[in-house]
Amino acid sequence: MRTLYLDCGMGAAGDMLTAALLELVPDPEGFVARLNGLGLPGVEFRRESAVKCGITGTHISVLVHGAEEDEHGHHHDHEHEHEHEHEHEHEHEHEHEHEHEHEHHHDHGHGHHHSGLGDIEHIVRGHMRLPAATAEHVMAVYGLIAQAESHAHGVPVTEVHFHEVGALDAVADVTAVCLLMEELAPDRVVVSPVHVGAGQVRCAHGILPVPAPATAYILQDVPIYGGEVQGELCTPTGAALLKHFADSFGPMPAMRVKAVGYGMGKKDFERANCVRAMLGESGGATDTMVELSCNVDDMTAEAVGFAMERLFQAGAREVYTVPIGMKKSRPGTLLRVICPESDRERMVEAMFRHTTTIGVREAVTRRYVLDRREETLDTPWGPVRRKVSDGYGAERTKYEYEDLARIARERGVSLTEAERLVKEALA
Repeated sequence: MRTLYLDCGMGAAGDMLTAALLELVPDPEGFVARLNGLGLPGVEFRRESAVKCGITGTHISVLVHGAEEDEHGHHHDHEHEHEHEHEHEHEHEHEHEHEHEHEHHHDHGHGHHHSGLGDIEHIVRGHMRLPAATAEHVMAVYGLIAQAESHAHGVPVTEVHFHEVGALDAVADVTAVCLLMEELAPDRVVVSPVHVGAGQVRCAHGILPVPAPATAYILQDVPIYGGEVQGELCTPTGAALLKHFADSFGPMPAMRVKAVGYGMGKKDFERANCVRAMLGESGGATDTMVELSCNVDDMTAEAVGFAMERLFQAGAREVYTVPIGMKKSRPGTLLRVICPESDRERMVEAMFRHTTTIGVREAVTRRYVLDRREETLDTPWGPVRRKVSDGYGAERTKYEYEDLARIARERGVSLTEAERLVKEALA
C-alpha cells in the first residue's frame, strides 16, 4: 500500500506542505513550471533551498503581483460585511512562527478589494486550468476555511470576505497541495498529532489565543498539542489541508520509506522548523481502537448473550467474554468490546443499557490489520466467495463458510471435503 506520512511536529502551513510534497516528486522544477502555468492571476511560485538545524529542505514562495505575502495572516485578517468601516487607513499585524513579523498597510478608500467564497470559486473553476477532480478538492479545502471563519466571527459563510492578495496566496498553496497529492497518488495518508504552538497571536481584530479560533474549529476531532514554542505553528490553511486529506492521525505506521521531503518555514528555532513528508510502502493498515471492559457477576448466560448480540448490532468490531473470579469468591464474566474511537460513546451507552455493570473501563490500543478484499470464483457447484488478506509479508485466504456449507449440503459431504473439492476445481 502506497502510504504518505506527514510529520507535523512543528505545525503545518500551506507553503510548508507544498514544499515537503514537492521534494517527493521526480521533477520538482518541472512541477513548479506546471504550477506557474495554471493561469492563477498575478501569481508566481518560486522554489529555493533552505537549511534548518543543519537539514536541507525546500522553501516555496508565492508572489502575488510581484510581492510575497503572508497567507497565514490573511486568513485572520479577513473581513465580513456589516462589521468594519473601511474608509480609513489601518494596519494589519500578525506574528507567525513560519514568517517574519510584519505589518500591512491598506487604504480601503483607494480600491483595495476583498474576495468572498464565490469569487474564489470563480478563480478556481473559471481562470485556472485544473482537472475537475482537483478543482473539487481545492473548493472543499477552502470551504473548510470559510466555514471556520464564519463560525469564529458569527457571520454566514456568504458574508466572509478575504483580502484579495491573501486569498490568491492561499488559493495558490491549496491548489499546489491538491495537485501534488494527485501526482503522488497515495493509497493512504497518515498525519502525526499536530503541534499548534502556544501563547497568543496578533491579528487585525486584536490578540487571540493559539491556536487561533478558525484553526481550532477546523482541528476539531484531530489530535493536537501545544508546547514550549511560543506562537502559531499551524495555520487555518495548513489545518484545512490536513483535515481534508488525512485518512487517519497518529504515529508513523510500519512502512518501507522510499522518499523523504522537508518543507521549510521562514523562521529559525532550536527545532527544525519544517513539515517532513515520507512516502513509502506499508504492508497493511493501522488504526486506533478502543477496548471497553466491564465485570459482571449477576447476569444469566442468556442475558450476557443478548448483550453481546446488541453490541454487535451497534457496530462493535469484536465482543467476547472471559470467565473470571470476583470478590467474595464469586464466579463472574469479563465482557470486552473492541470498537473504533468514533464509536466509543455509543458502545458505552449500550454496555450500560444491556448489562448490570456500574462502571466501564477503557484502554486505547493500536491495531495492525492486513489489507482485505473478496473475490468471487466460478466453480462446478456455482460461485464461491474467497476472502484474501495480505500485508506485512503475510497472506491469508479463506473461502466463505456459507458457500462451502451449501456445497457440503448439496453433495452430502463434510465441510472439509467441500473445501477440498473447491480447491481441486480451481487448481
